[in-house]
Amino acid sequence: MASIEADRAKALARLLREELAVAGFDIPHSLALEVVSHQVGAKDWNVLAALVGRSGKAAPPEISPGIPVFRVLSVEAALPFYLDFLGFTLDWEHRFEPGMPLYVQVSRSEAVLHLSEHHGDGSPNGVAWIPVADVFGLHAEVLARPNAPVRPGLERNAPGGPTFSVIDPYGNILRFAQPSAA
Repeated sequence: MASIEADRAKALARLLREELAVAGFDIPHSLALEVVSHQVGAKDWNVLAALVGRSGKAAPPEISPGIPVFRVLSVEAALPFYLDFLGFTLDWEHRFEPGMPLYVQVSRSEAVLHLSEHHGDGSPNGVAWIPVADVFGLHAEVLARPNAPVRPGLERNAPGGPTFSVIDPYGNILRFAQPSAA
């Protein structure tokens, strides 16, 4: 759809009415607005007016952070890693009916992950890069867990900032990184 300001669309509608009136055709202003809206690719004037809003410019669509979906063969086997070792919380779980694959959401602070037993939801060995305000503190917390399944090292000079990586029971990699100030 072409970019157009609301005032410009109204001016074009007035001009259209005037030109048609000179040719002997009298149309209402609302019809002229509809015609101009169609010419710029909008369904109708209401849609165009909503897209351009009061500022006169079309607002870009908002995009929220993505949510990685990790394929796991058993949520039951994966949850201790995410909940007990990494400190995530189980937010919800979904199963279409008994015996069907399980799909869950886990989160910690602003980090949200989906774990899925569904065959079509990715494959093991996925990767998520997760920004952390204090990667050193999180690293120390993870190392202090009793019976930790892994002992991740911390790479201080990683390209995205200090980073430590852990691999879940299904090969999915979580890279916790503290982005550098630059």
